[in-house]
Amino acid sequence: MPAVPTSTPTPGSTPTPGPADRSRPAVSVENVYKVFGRRPVKAVQRLTEGASRDDVKNLGTAAVIDASFEVAQGEIFVVMGLSGSGKSTLIRMLNGLWKPTAGHVRIGDDDLSTVDAKRLRALRRTRVSMVFQHFALLPHRTVLDNAAYPLEIQGMPREQRIAKATEALEMVGLGGWADSLPSQLSGGMRQRVGLARALAADTDVLLMDEAFSALDPLIRREMQEQLLELQRTLHKTIIFITHDLNEAMHLGDRIAVMRDGRIVQIGTSEEILSEPANDYVAQFVADVDRTRVLTAQSVMVPPADGTTYSATSDDSQYVEQDTPLAELFAPAAESAAPLEVHDDAGDLVGVIPRDALLEAMVPGTEPETTTEAPGSDARGAMGAPPTDEPALPGPATTKGATA
Repeated sequence: MPAVPTSTPTPGSTPTPGPADRSRPAVSVENVYKVFGRRPVKAVQRLTEGASRDDVKNLGTAAVIDASFEVAQGEIFVVMGLSGSGKSTLIRMLNGLWKPTAGHVRIGDDDLSTVDAKRLRALRRTRVSMVFQHFALLPHRTVLDNAAYPLEIQGMPREQRIAKATEALEMVGLGGWADSLPSQLSGGMRQRVGLARALAADTDVLLMDEAFSALDPLIRREMQEQLLELQRTLHKTIIFITHDLNEAMHLGDRIAVMRDGRIVQIGTSEEILSEPANDYVAQFVADVDRTRVLTAQSVMVPPADGTTYSATSDDSQYVEQDTPLAELFAPAAESAAPLEVHDDAGDLVGVIPRDALLEAMVPGTEPETTTEAPGSDARGAMGAPPTDEPALPGPATTKGATA
């Protein structure tokens, strides 16, 4: 089968909310197939020989076809696809609800394709927890008891589990609602209870199946921000399932795009937006606001002649690598020189000429690989940002100015 297109991250790429450890994957999926129907094994054989999903319909329904990926410890890995793409089937194999027809799903060193029922129960108690789309709270139990429920299943003494559940509720901002019933909470608050329940279990891997899809847009955004804030502290391995491209790009360190049971591309949001693997992905990302996804890092070019020092022009401007494209227009307009891009140590790692900034707004264009050094006579036509997306103040700093 053809390899899934993946993008090679560039040095100094945008940091994740928590440090992902890629030396040993927390989750690995290797050539996984899931076929429902009369003759699933025969269907897999046909698929490996090059048959399409439609070709094997008489043998069964191919829900997942030859899926392979690894998720690093501390990474948020988003699986995105439309209805029928296979993403929900995939997550059910990740928690052991369904076994693959072929292939291997591993949580750490445990192969869910071969573990016995006792070991699988232990993994669900201690290694993998899940946040559901529709909350799955026990209506007759208080918020606190719902959050403590997985610890009760583990056999933890009540005093200890109440302490851990209370801490988890505080993390999600529900410390004052411990004695309430789920019926007394809003939808967003109930989803926070579900998140607290997963956090209280303190598992290595957190599976989130369309966890925010049932919420209204404002609450959904708040939950996304809260998840990212928690991740900066907890560094969990999170596999997040969604059909929403904007949500995927906002949350994911990396994204796997699924279509018709297959993973068609894996990469960061910037890589998928800048280098779509095929026409389907290109159409999918066509309406994405590039100014909110692309960063200075993704549109900068190396200084000419290997320049590694900062410019000395008094009016030159610099930005950090992770500054969003939307925030580059204002500082770019302040100086005729290209914008400098600095790393965390303050060293010059690239520049952004005006023409490269404008080209980044148009899908399918890429900046040249070299440009004039900062402070040179390089010029480009500089237009205003789109009228429906005003430029925002960015972390640009004028040389010589005091903080």
